[in-house]
Amino acid sequence: MRSLNGRLLIAASVVLVAFLSLTGFTLDRAFRDSASSAVRDRLQAQLYMLLGAADLDAFNRLSLPQSLPEARFSTPDSGLYADVMDNQGNLVWRSPSLLGLALPFFPAVRNPGDTQFAPLESSNDTPLFVLAFTVSWETAPNQYRLYTFRVAETQWNFRDQLWSFRRSLWGWLLASTGVLLAVQGAILRWSLKPLRQVAAEVTDIEAGRRTELSGSYPEELQPLTVNLNALLRHAHAHLDRYRNALGDLAHSLKTPLAVLRGALENSAPDEELRHTLSEQVERMNRTVDYQLQRAAASGRIALSAPLPVAPVARKILDSLAKVYASRAPQLQCEVTASTVFYGDEGDLMEILGNLADNACKWCHRQVVVRAHPAAHGDRMELVVEVEDDGPGIPAEQAPLLLGRGQRADPTVAGHGIGLAVVRDLVEEIYYGRLDISRGALGGALVRARLRFQANGG
Repeated sequence: MRSLNGRLLIAASVVLVAFLSLTGFTLDRAFRDSASSAVRDRLQAQLYMLLGAADLDAFNRLSLPQSLPEARFSTPDSGLYADVMDNQGNLVWRSPSLLGLALPFFPAVRNPGDTQFAPLESSNDTPLFVLAFTVSWETAPNQYRLYTFRVAETQWNFRDQLWSFRRSLWGWLLASTGVLLAVQGAILRWSLKPLRQVAAEVTDIEAGRRTELSGSYPEELQPLTVNLNALLRHAHAHLDRYRNALGDLAHSLKTPLAVLRGALENSAPDEELRHTLSEQVERMNRTVDYQLQRAAASGRIALSAPLPVAPVARKILDSLAKVYASRAPQLQCEVTASTVFYGDEGDLMEILGNLADNACKWCHRQVVVRAHPAAHGDRMELVVEVEDDGPGIPAEQAPLLLGRGQRADPTVAGHGIGLAVVRDLVEEIYYGRLDISRGALGGALVRARLRFQANGG
């Protein structure tokens, strides 16, 4: 079945019905055994009464009086019967209630004091409970004779009690089952209401009537709803970045295009036109590169696994070692294996790659890359530091270098957008901070603080 409510209802109903059925059969068996024990106790009491009334006659034969305390023994077909047999199987005495009937064959109990109880049928197929008890009777000094007293009762009363109990028992159990199933259905419907609410809100999101899940959900659903909202926010933020990047790109290209149009319309000399064209094309190229890198940032992806930082940092440093092999810089990676990054691998490579590349361009011999986690209120930060032993960056130039297209030395290759892209990633995507200062090696120390929740959200 595709319905959780149906699955739970069927499973719970099967368990409930099985439990109540087992309870019913257990109670039925217990009542049957109790009623059977009650019948045996009654027959035992009647048997003791017969033993008390029995005596020897003048011929030393066992006899019982015609009138017994239990009147049913004197009433034919009363449902209560008794007889006495000797050890030869001969009938010694029978109650008047056995008129026209005979108790069924019952194996004689040979040992004095032994008792036997069993359901049997009379000569006219009447179902009976029969209790037999053998005694050793002293008929003369040191002379004993074995007698078996048998008492029987019809099963009709026992069966009536049993069927009455069963009707009452199963009637109440069926009624209880119906009530419990109804209550169970109501409880399941109430318990699964948050899931139906989630489904309804997802439908509203698909229809454009809302932007994310809302409402207060049980703690079991909190991870689901929180991460769904994070996915939706990430998708919206990603789309907004693309739209903003395209808008910024279009706006940024208007000025160089207007300059080119003006140069063409004014019929500028070839040399001036060539210089203007080269300058504006370079400007547009930097603008396109910057906006594309900015739009490509993914940010924190909900439900993503933590990304180890050390392998990414080593991969970048290995690549830079090949690029700057002629200078043979000493590249050190001081990142522990337990340091992780909650975000897109491309963003981490963009941050580390740009910072490490800048450090390699300006260093004399040494570049160090560090990364470690740090607490920031109820959130965690990943602190990334890239330090070199180059000339360093004066404090007054730091804000200028973080701007797009700005370079400390025009003779060094590059478009001047690396630090600007890193700044946008750190501050706009990961809500952190980018600082430039002087490090212990004497050169620049660029520190990026990337923020994320302690649980990775």
